Parts: sequence; C-alpha cells; structure tokens
Amino acid sequence: MMVGVDNLIARSLHSVIQVNLSEQTIKKLDNRLVEKYGITLSQAVEDFQKLDDVLREFFGEGAVGIERKIFESICTVSKTKNKDEEWMTIRDSNIAKTVLEAFGDEDKKKIMSVLMNEPHIVSEVLSICNLPQTSGYRKINSMISDGLLTVEGYITTSDGKKVNKYISIFENIKIDIVKNNVSVKVKLKNDSVKNSILIPLIRN
Repeated sequence: MMVGVDNLIARSLHSVIQVNLSEQTIKKLDNRLVEKYGITLSQAVEDFQKLDDVLREFFGEGAVGIERKIFESICTVSKTKNKDEEWMTIRDSNIAKTVLEAFGDEDKKKIMSVLMNEPHIVSEVLSICNLPQTSGYRKINSMISDGLLTVEGYITTSDGKKVNKYISIFENIKIDIVKNNVSVKVKLKNDSVKNSILIPLIRN
C-alpha cells in the first residue's frame, strides 16, 4: 500500500497510463501483471515496482522514458537554488483539485496547518483545531486516503495500544492563477521525499 505523496500521485496514474499507452499495450500489461503477480493494472499503480518490472520486460530501457512521460503529465519535482528544498508542480487536474479543496475547506486547512510542522495523533489534532469528533475524524480520514497526510511514528497508550501520529506531506503551498489556469506548487517535506518510491522517477 502506498503512503503519502505516492498515494497522491497514484490516484491519477491509472487514467494517465490509459491516455499515454495504446489499448493493445494496456491489455498486454494487464494480462502479464495478472499472470506474474496476480494483480491487474489498476491494482499495480498502488504497487509501482511490479508495474515497473513488467514495463521493463516489455520495453527494456525504453521503460524509463515511458514512465517519465507518464509522470510528467501528473507532476514535476525540482530542487530550488536552496538545494534542500524540493517543490512539486502539480499538472494533473484531479490532484490539483484534491489539494485546492483541502485548502478551501476551513477545517481541513486548520488540520493541515497543525500537521505541517509536527506529527500528532488524531485526537490531539481535533482538540487543537477545536473540531467535532465525528466530522473531524471523517475529514482527517479523507485526507489520509487522499495522500495529504501520512503516518509518522506512533504513541503507546496506557493500555498498550499503538496509535499512529500523522503529519502533512508538504510544508508549504503556492497557488498561482494565470489567465484562468490554476498552478499548484507544493514544497515537499524531506521525509515525504525520502520515503517515496515515485519521486526519484519524477525528479528533474
């Protein structure tokens, strides 16, 4: 199961692959993935190493170019002059919409700002943001499944249960609107980059 930034990118991977590869190639990929790993193409976007393996089987070194083209239509990642900072420019409209909706929702915006700097367990986030339990939990869970929040450590409760702490995958966002085109750039946290399988494939 992918986490964090990979989860965010994988959401659009399947539809972008369908645009970039022929129907015949997709069918072959699908069949080979089922034969080799028992998973379909739509499941393989969640387990990219298996998809990469089959792409290389079919296209050899050419697989790298295909993957780059696919990822570039989703997002690009580049370092700033300050070498420690990596910014992801989101090109895919579905991912941009997910990020913009989170920042357009007052509660989600509060959650995001609390979790940009340090990880917290869900109950702490609800308390800091002063959010009702039911709707607060629902919003946090949707942000986790969208890939905007990711697990970073846990606490052990007095009865020995492990409770996950969550943190935002990015620490800054820039939204530019140029002639009705919305450009969304996010500054990725170092850990988000370190734990990602997909970022090294996308990086400029």
